[in-house]
Amino acid sequence: MSQVIKRWFRKYFSDPQAVILAVLLLLGFTVVIFMGKMLAPLLISVVVAYLLEGLVGLLTKVKVRRGYAVTVVFLLFITFVLFLILGLLPMLSKQVTQLVQEMPNMITRGQHALMLLPEKYPHFISPSQVEDIMKGIRSAVGALGQNVVSWSLASITGIIIVGVYVVLVPVLVFFFLKDKDLLINWVTSFLPKEREVAIQVWDEMSQQIGNYVRGKFVEILIVWIATFIVFALMGLNFAMLLSALVGLSVIIPYIGAITVVIPVVLIAYFQWGWGSDFAYLVIAYTVIQTLDGNILVPLLFSEAVNLHPVAIIASVLVFGGIWGFWGVFFAIPLATLVKAVVHAWPRAADEPTA
Repeated sequence: MSQVIKRWFRKYFSDPQAVILAVLLLLGFTVVIFMGKMLAPLLISVVVAYLLEGLVGLLTKVKVRRGYAVTVVFLLFITFVLFLILGLLPMLSKQVTQLVQEMPNMITRGQHALMLLPEKYPHFISPSQVEDIMKGIRSAVGALGQNVVSWSLASITGIIIVGVYVVLVPVLVFFFLKDKDLLINWVTSFLPKEREVAIQVWDEMSQQIGNYVRGKFVEILIVWIATFIVFALMGLNFAMLLSALVGLSVIIPYIGAITVVIPVVLIAYFQWGWGSDFAYLVIAYTVIQTLDGNILVPLLFSEAVNLHPVAIIASVLVFGGIWGFWGVFFAIPLATLVKAVVHAWPRAADEPTA
């Protein structure tokens, strides 16, 4: 067994390039795992800078000086943030409040509908099962109420944190864009000279992550706007809130679309019941998800590395469990990073066996 391990180690770690790449990966993952919360504003700023770098690049291609391009793109970014804070968030907050106020009526109607199930389908569900379901619903509602109270008590701290982010992130984004080359040169000055493999992996992942972040942002906006238009035209309650959930659900491949259908279907049922409007809404939601998966995603991510759905779901579960939201958001780029590292990793020739 020891000889097998030695041969494996010599094959994959005899090249100094492999050791350097392994140390850099280990260092990067360690910093994010143990200092992720502390560095959250910095990580968010890097993501936003990646997002905006595409627009800066487009302007520089048409002979606009980078300084002017950065200024124009940054002003557009600030305008968009102000729109979110002053225009969109109050609307979403209002609809959340209305939904919370409407929940007791929804729960009552749901309980009445559950009580009728044993009469209609006595062979499939019993009154005791209905009672267990109702106890579970009441327990879940009680827990939700406690969470709301806890959130209210912590709201002051949350407001302070949001205020820090609102001020700090735009400043960091501006300097990341303005001094991009300077910062990259400064970081690389600390790296060893024998880093050709690491540079190869970085060059591949840098472009892919930038394309992924920008493509995912565009996908969220398109799905959000299209869903809001459909829901609003159909007269669905809480159209803005539900369409925002549908738009954000594209962050989590496959799982997001399945999860967000639950609140959409429940709101539609409590508003219309089992009628034609409910059926039309379900059909419309299915069409939106189908168009997103089969037309929009291939258009936006045509340059992305092809990954099997099993690999994507596994990466969502693994990286989401490690880093939460950001792990889910970057699940696909991280999966492609693993794939790129595996392909670029230096390997020594197999030793001849006796």
